[in-house]
Amino acid sequence: MTRPYGFQFDNSYTHLPEDLFSRCPLQPVKAPQMVLLNRDLAGELGLDDEALDSPAGAAILAGNEQIDGSDPIAQAYAGHQFGNLTMLGDGRAILLGEQLTPDGARRDIQLKGGGRTVFSRGGDGRAALGPMLREYIISEAMHGLGIPTTRSLAVVATGESVLRETALPGAILTRVAASHLRVGTFQYAAGRQNPALLEALVDYTLNRHYPDRQPADNPALTLLDAVMDSQVDLIVHWMRVGFIHGVLNTDNVTLSGESIDYGPCAFMDSFDPDTVFSSIDHQGRYAYGNQPTITQWNLSRFAETLLPMIDEDVDSAIEKATAIIKSFSERYSEKWLAMMKKKLGLFGDDPVDEKLITDLLEWMKVNQADYTNTFRDITGEHFPAGGFYQDDAFINWHQRWQARLGRNSKPLKSSLCLMRNHNPAVIPRNHRVAEALTAAEQGDLAVTSALLNALADPYADRDPDDSYRQPPAPEERVCQTFCGT
Repeated sequence: MTRPYGFQFDNSYTHLPEDLFSRCPLQPVKAPQMVLLNRDLAGELGLDDEALDSPAGAAILAGNEQIDGSDPIAQAYAGHQFGNLTMLGDGRAILLGEQLTPDGARRDIQLKGGGRTVFSRGGDGRAALGPMLREYIISEAMHGLGIPTTRSLAVVATGESVLRETALPGAILTRVAASHLRVGTFQYAAGRQNPALLEALVDYTLNRHYPDRQPADNPALTLLDAVMDSQVDLIVHWMRVGFIHGVLNTDNVTLSGESIDYGPCAFMDSFDPDTVFSSIDHQGRYAYGNQPTITQWNLSRFAETLLPMIDEDVDSAIEKATAIIKSFSERYSEKWLAMMKKKLGLFGDDPVDEKLITDLLEWMKVNQADYTNTFRDITGEHFPAGGFYQDDAFINWHQRWQARLGRNSKPLKSSLCLMRNHNPAVIPRNHRVAEALTAAEQGDLAVTSALLNALADPYADRDPDDSYRQPPAPEERVCQTFCGT
């Protein structure tokens, strides 16, 4: 054991039945070296960032030494992957424990790329530097955008190579999460056909993530309803900023409502609901515009696991669960409309609002307009400035929008403030992320650091010619993203 560096673990998950996890010894690496340390996050967690940013700290976050109070485990879970149910588990991630933060929160501390576990299925359990830096960049960008997300405390180089298509430099990401409970966790528990196991998991999840919903007359039904609300809120956020998860399998749906697993994800440039970047999504199952529908599908799979807990009578259980699942569309549509009205600075209700929104999106699709920049551009007080926006259809839309703003219940200043708070000027554009990763793999972290600085304040005003606001040139365009497993 070594000194705690501010770690204060209280490992509640290991009090659950051991069917749900496997204890896992740490697996040291050859030459751990700190690549990135998230000092702000370290402070929020109550950790000593100066101590962590040292050779000894790198060794801790590489799994070379066990932290006092930690209880390393690999969690078991299943998952519908592209519609096919598979038994999975943490094949390259080791949960060190649950950190109790100074503000009383509980956060999982996990080493991604920490080595083989009983769930590795023949894999090496390791990770390459590029994908771990990618997750660091995207997860911190999501945090800056105000979207619930797992976060990245550190990336540590291992001094070892991992073999994929070629030999790549190895790395370990320290991931921080409200928890790693997933829809797939419940699918795994349901597959064990042990009612006591499922009951323990329902109670644990409610207590950990939805204590305000307690006590509950029907805990399983209450949990389904709460998780649906959190997922609706999350997907509305994704749609707001043009984020495409890329691999929205049930094992990547957290019960806390956080975004997790930034493998083949990407941010949309030109608006098109059919946009897909993931190299493995050949049918567009997880396209930008399909994310609400597939989330409802994933929640249906969650509901199936809860049926024995909802009601002893199967027909009654199905009826109760179905009623909640069917409410998804209404909940989502209501929150999506409210979100889009904020992007356009609209207060109050007006019969023209929905058509005003859909007409703009249709114009953007037809004209291949940049999703982020279009909304940010119209936030300017002196818009339109000319050029691209002198299209007759857009001018007509703009006049209708201005008329609607004139009927707002609040002044124009309030509308512009609302828009600036919901329309980012900067997103982690795919070509900028690729540029940062290429430089980092060659030993240059300056590009990554500059990008992270820009992403930390994405709603700040930036000149339209600012490099971080620019869509990719044709030769810079990234057409595919990869899992990095």
